[in-house]
Amino acid sequence: MLYSVRGKLIYTTSSTAVVECGGVGYNCQTTVNTLKNLKINTEVTLFTYLNVREDAVELFGFATKTELETFKTLISVSGVGPKAGLSVLSELTPEQVAMAIASNDIKSITRAQGIGKKIAQRIILELKDKLAKATIGDDGASPLPEVASNVAVGNVPKAIEALGVLGYQPSEVAQILSGFDSSLPVEKLIAMTLKQMGRQ
Repeated sequence: MLYSVRGKLIYTTSSTAVVECGGVGYNCQTTVNTLKNLKINTEVTLFTYLNVREDAVELFGFATKTELETFKTLISVSGVGPKAGLSVLSELTPEQVAMAIASNDIKSITRAQGIGKKIAQRIILELKDKLAKATIGDDGASPLPEVASNVAVGNVPKAIEALGVLGYQPSEVAQILSGFDSSLPVEKLIAMTLKQMGRQ
C-alpha cells in the first residue's frame, strides 16, 4: 500500500523515525543501521512496510530497498515477527544476514537482541530451504545462464547463494558477479553486486 515516505525528518528515538510529508508526520519503526544514515531536519526517503494486525497498524521504514527486502524475508519465517526482524537488522547489515544464513552462522544472528538459538536456527533452516527451491528449476536443473561457467570459481558461488537469501535469482546476479574479482571477500562481492543492481 505505502511504497515509501519522503520528507523532513523531524524526530527520532532509538527505534523510530518520524518523517513529515505534506504536514503529516509518519512514525516509522526502524533499525539502528537506518537511523545511523539519517540526520534530523534533513530530507529523507524511507522504503516502507505496512503491518496490519487486529489491534494495531504499524509502519516500518528502511533507508534502502535491500534492507526492506531483507526485513520482509526475515518476517516470512514462522515465529519471526516485525520486532525480531528489526532486531536482526539493527545488529547485522543485509549482506551480513545473507552471509550468516548461507554459512549457517547461528552465532552472528543470536547477537541480535531477543533472538535465541532456536529462532536463529529456524531462520537459517527455512530461508535456506526457500533458497534451494528457488534455485532449482522444475526439471531439476539450475536456471543459471551460460555465464555461470565463469562464476563457479573463488567466492562467487557463496555470493550467489547469499544473494539468493536476499531474494535475488541466480540468473539475475551471475552476470554481474562474473565481472568481479572472484577472490574478493564474499561480503564485498555482495555489496558490489547490490550497488551495481541499484544503478540498473
